[in-house]
Amino acid sequence: MDIKNFKSAISQISEEKGIPLEKVIESIETAIAAAYKKDYGKKGQIIKAKLDLETGQAKFWQIKLVVSEDTVEIREGEEDDPKEHAESPEEEKIRFNPEKHIMIDEAKKINHKVKTGEELEIFLEAKMDYGRIAAQTAKQVILQKIREAERETVLNEYRSKEGEIVSGVLQRIEGKNIFIDIGKTLAILPKEEQVYGEFYRPGQRLKVYILKVEETPKGPVIFVSRAYPKLVSKLFELEVPEVSQGLVVIKSIAREAGSRSKIAVSSTSDEIDPIGSAVGQRGTRVMAVINELGGEKIDIIEYSDDPQKYIANSLSPAKVLEVRILPKNRAFCIVPEDQLSLAIGKDGQNVRLAAKLTGWKIDVRTSDKEEEFKELEKELKEESEEKEKEVEKPKEKKNNKKTDSQE
Repeated sequence: MDIKNFKSAISQISEEKGIPLEKVIESIETAIAAAYKKDYGKKGQIIKAKLDLETGQAKFWQIKLVVSEDTVEIREGEEDDPKEHAESPEEEKIRFNPEKHIMIDEAKKINHKVKTGEELEIFLEAKMDYGRIAAQTAKQVILQKIREAERETVLNEYRSKEGEIVSGVLQRIEGKNIFIDIGKTLAILPKEEQVYGEFYRPGQRLKVYILKVEETPKGPVIFVSRAYPKLVSKLFELEVPEVSQGLVVIKSIAREAGSRSKIAVSSTSDEIDPIGSAVGQRGTRVMAVINELGGEKIDIIEYSDDPQKYIANSLSPAKVLEVRILPKNRAFCIVPEDQLSLAIGKDGQNVRLAAKLTGWKIDVRTSDKEEEFKELEKELKEESEEKEKEVEKPKEKKNNKKTDSQE
C-alpha cells in the first residue's frame, strides 16, 4: 500500500465532504472489518478492525459479551433466534450464542480483570487476501458510512444555524419550490416563504433566513424563507454594528413582504440615537437592507414604554395630534385632515402595520370627529359592563345552589 497517497486521499475526502478525519478513518475500519467477516468470519460474529496509518497494517478483534450462568439460557442444538426474543421481552435471560457470548470462566482465562456484562476483545489473525465479494462489501460500507457522516455533519451544522441568515445561489426551480445552494447542501425555499412579486432566476445570489432543519430518510432537509419578518432584523444586524453589539435593540417588527415593513428600535444608551444608527449616514445602512429586500420600503420608528407615544410613532410618516386609550386594547388616534390618507396608507397598509407592530387596535380619525370618539368610548364601556354582569350571574347561581343544599 502506498501510505502517502492513502493518507492524502483520506484528507481529501475529509476536506471535500466536511467530515472529521476520525470519521473517515472509522468508516474505513468498519469496511475492513466487514470484508474480513465476509471471507473469514462466521454468522453472528462481531468483528472490529484498527488501521495503522503509519504502516498500513490492520489488526482485528472479535467482540464477545461476557455472561454468567445466571444471565443466560443455554439450549443445545438451537441457534439464536432474534424473533423469539421479540415475542418474549419480559424474560431477563438472554439466549447464549457462542459467536456473540462467552462464559465468565472462559473469559477469565483470557483476561482475569474482565467482569460479567463487559465486552471482551479476542485477537484475530490478520489476513491479506480478500475475494471480489468482500472487496465489494467493503466499498459499499465505506460509501454508506461516509454518506451517513456527511448527513450528520450537515444536520448538526445547520441545526445550530436555525434562526440565522445565510447567503446562497439559486440552483434550480422545480414547480413552486426553489432550491438554493447554501454551501454543503441545497435548501428549499417553498412557495409560502417566497416574496410576492419578487423575481427569481438560476444563478441569482440571495440572503435567506433558515426556518427549520428536518431529518428525513433521504438526508437533512433545510427550509429557508425570504418572507419571514426576522429576516429584516437579521439584515440590520449585519449592516448596523450597534444592533449586533446590543447598543440598539429591535423591539418589534411588522412586515408585509415585498411591500413594506415597520421596525421599532430603542437604545440602551442615552448617547446613541437608535433611528440615526439604523438609518446610517445619508441612509446608507437602511438602503443596503432595502436593496437586499428588492426595494421593500422600511419605516424605522422609536419604541416607547408609553403606549400613547408608541402608537403615535407607529403611524409615521403621518403626524398624530392625539392618542386616546380605550378599553379592550383599542386606541383612538386623531390626525390633521390633510394627514388622514397618509396615516391610513394605501389600502389601509400603514395603519394595519402600525397595529401589528404595537399590538393595539388602532382607529384613525380627524380632529372634527370628537363625537365619534365619545360614542365609541360609550359603546365599549357598555359592552365591558355587560360582560362583567354575565360573569357575575353564574357566580350568584352557584351560591344559591350551595344555600339550597345546606338547607
